[in-house]
Amino acid sequence: MNYRSLAEENANPFLEAQQIRNDDDEPTTTTATATTTTTQATTKSDDAKLFTAAAHLDDHEHENEDTPRNSGIMIHIVPETGKESHRWNHIEDLDSFFSRMYNYQQKHGFHVIVLDELFQVLEFGFVIWLFTFTTHCIRFNELFGNNPNITKTTLSDVIIPTGQCITHFGFFTYLVIFIAAIYLGIRMLKMIYHITQYADIRRFYQTALLIEDHELDNITWHEVQQRTRRVQAEQHMCIDKELLTELDIYHRVLRFKNYLVALMNKQLLPVRFHVPLLGEVVSLSRGMLLNIDFILFRGPGSPFQNNWQLRDEFAVRSNQTELAQRLSQLILWVALANLLLAPVIFLWQLIYFSFSYANILRKEPSALGLRTWSNYGRLYLRHFNELDHELDARLNRAYEYADRYLSSFSSPMAAVIARNLLFISGGVLLLILALGIYDEHVFQVEHVLTIIAILTVIGVVCRTLIPDENLIWCPEQLMTAILAHVHYLPTEWKSQAHTAHVRNEFSNFFQFKFGYLLSEIFSPFVTPFVLIFVFRPKAMEIVKFFRSFTVSVRGVGNVCSFAQMDVRKHGNPDWQLSDVVDQPPQPQQQQQQQQQFQHQQQQQQQQSMAGGKTEMSLVRFTLNNPEWQMPKEASEFIKGIREHAIDELVKAKTSTQPMGRENPLTHSLISFGTIGEEYCSIANSVLAADLTAEQLQLSQSMARSRGGNVGSDFRHMLQQNLGEHMSSSAVLNPADSMRRLRLSKAEGRIEGPTDTLLYSLYGVEPRLAAKNPIGVTVADMCLSALYLHELSQQKRLARQSRIDETDEQPGPSNRQASTGGGRGGGGGGGASGSRSGSRNNVITSKAAESTPLLGNIRS
Repeated sequence: MNYRSLAEENANPFLEAQQIRNDDDEPTTTTATATTTTTQATTKSDDAKLFTAAAHLDDHEHENEDTPRNSGIMIHIVPETGKESHRWNHIEDLDSFFSRMYNYQQKHGFHVIVLDELFQVLEFGFVIWLFTFTTHCIRFNELFGNNPNITKTTLSDVIIPTGQCITHFGFFTYLVIFIAAIYLGIRMLKMIYHITQYADIRRFYQTALLIEDHELDNITWHEVQQRTRRVQAEQHMCIDKELLTELDIYHRVLRFKNYLVALMNKQLLPVRFHVPLLGEVVSLSRGMLLNIDFILFRGPGSPFQNNWQLRDEFAVRSNQTELAQRLSQLILWVALANLLLAPVIFLWQLIYFSFSYANILRKEPSALGLRTWSNYGRLYLRHFNELDHELDARLNRAYEYADRYLSSFSSPMAAVIARNLLFISGGVLLLILALGIYDEHVFQVEHVLTIIAILTVIGVVCRTLIPDENLIWCPEQLMTAILAHVHYLPTEWKSQAHTAHVRNEFSNFFQFKFGYLLSEIFSPFVTPFVLIFVFRPKAMEIVKFFRSFTVSVRGVGNVCSFAQMDVRKHGNPDWQLSDVVDQPPQPQQQQQQQQQFQHQQQQQQQQSMAGGKTEMSLVRFTLNNPEWQMPKEASEFIKGIREHAIDELVKAKTSTQPMGRENPLTHSLISFGTIGEEYCSIANSVLAADLTAEQLQLSQSMARSRGGNVGSDFRHMLQQNLGEHMSSSAVLNPADSMRRLRLSKAEGRIEGPTDTLLYSLYGVEPRLAAKNPIGVTVADMCLSALYLHELSQQKRLARQSRIDETDEQPGPSNRQASTGGGRGGGGGGGASGSRSGSRNNVITSKAAESTPLLGNIRS
């Protein structure tokens, strides 16, 4: 049964028009007559429904006399017979329900999920069968030809019959089979449970969302989300709220993932640790992530008592010591369990990865030389409230730039050694192949095939160490393109992309496939010690984190406060648009203001995320979910970014001085244009377009208008930095690869956002400019990321300048030297000596030299 008040009915924007439409022009007698006529041909159930509807209409017409909305009268709505819509009222565990909904859409429906679950069980059974068959059912002497009496070996000679094979089983074999049978039985029960749960999700998609399985590949998650919100408005899946917002659904699906993103940003996860003889190691294996998830969220004794609620003890400050001790003990027991099971897990992972990559390595051994985003990189670069397919799409766009960046580095010594090893191994391999072609008996010689395989692997490894002779050296430009897509990189990397330190740090994000496989295979032996000696000492800090940064959201439960994307509470001061930092202190209050400023900075750093995580997550979420009704502070932040950008664009286009045309926006647009031809076309269109009246009115710095035309000097700067190789009438299509993917993997809605930074700068109607809405969304986020990084860099330099001026003596020469040196070291100095010094780096193009984000800033 479903009970609603008329206030809920009328205030509900998602109800179908036929359910809430009232024909005020039609007289009451007509309604009564129609109701009477219809009643004669309906069942008793239909009579009840029509009576309820008639009462609704009658009360609505006489709302001036006695309005039910004001009196609080509840109306009972009888569910329609023959439909399963009433089954979705009051779902207890919406976290699991929405997560299964998301997986159902991303995994292409019920049949694919069932097949995948079935094959996972069969894979385990196949491994156990293959292990017992190999150890007990093969005559290795006949297989290797050690029996001289047999001239021709057949399968019957090699394979032992099943009856004889079973008699060879020993105690260890029976123990392995017994344990495997128990696990297989549990896994089958889990498979059956998953299938029944997804069968329920299938009915929900078909009956409530009206989406069939064959339509899933052609529908976006955004559309599924909007239909789910309508179902919530009609059937109240969540009884604590009348309506669900987009952020509520994201919170449900990504509740624990948001906590992990915040813990990574606060450096509370065991990612960096020292290994004897190896030094510092950066690693986050899949096994480590599973253990952390079990310890913090899902295991018995974890801080969360269920999927949506933190334990009540965390609300009391005096319980911190006890909670930290309990968490420390839990980590210890989990680590000891990992240590006990390490040999079994290691053997399983070795077999699993060997079977998974054996065929790939046989056909393409160079696959081990490819790179992939590490688990550490994926978690470090992830936004708050970012689903898996959205993260994958973003990292896939940055893959080519990241691969080219790391490939541009090479060791001269390693290259010399690799060339000589390649020459020697190639000569030996050629000799064996030539002799084998002459007489095939050569391949039957013992260990010849093994030698060929080893020489092939040596050749593949050596080729990866030899640099490409036609490679163009432009690390700053490539790092700019990477940052535009991944959105987060340490600020210390600015203007340092050419250094070995940055290259080594970035390789932790983007590692070799071979290194990834090795870390996963050997992680069972590393994970227990990392949990004990790295993660366990942070128990108190983790308890304080959960206590300090957990909030309760009505209708959702306890969530990470950073995932609320509250820029007022958790915003980083370096990423805000206020100009307080740029104002110089009064001379008589310098020391007092400095102490207050440092104390304020410490408090803000504790309450904020590093690298603009909160601000960047908010911008991305609003682009992918344009219907979201954001809070006032968030709306003002987004609006402030666009107004600030328009103001800088107006200044650049109307200024007569060269220095007035260089600001964070123009630097960002130039950096944006160096990513590729499509992005260059967009930057050309923005910079070359005439100013509109709205833009001129919005700019606070405009004292007089020059008609909105771009000056000849500004056009010259534009042509010098971006070139004229793309016509201004070219089709804007910065993300063709996204159009070739299924719509189920697309980010945001198909129509794209209606209010973006690019639309604000271009000054056109969004519907006229959006030739490729999904591509425009991607391009707008790239430009927003570059622009926010530029603004953040400008504020950091201004704050550092204030600190230097306060600490130093009032000597003008010292202050000038310190300020110039500080800015030059940060990559954003305005002194000519700083710029000329940084230009000594090897750069091959004017576009790369002009890239301000991670190159030289001319300010």
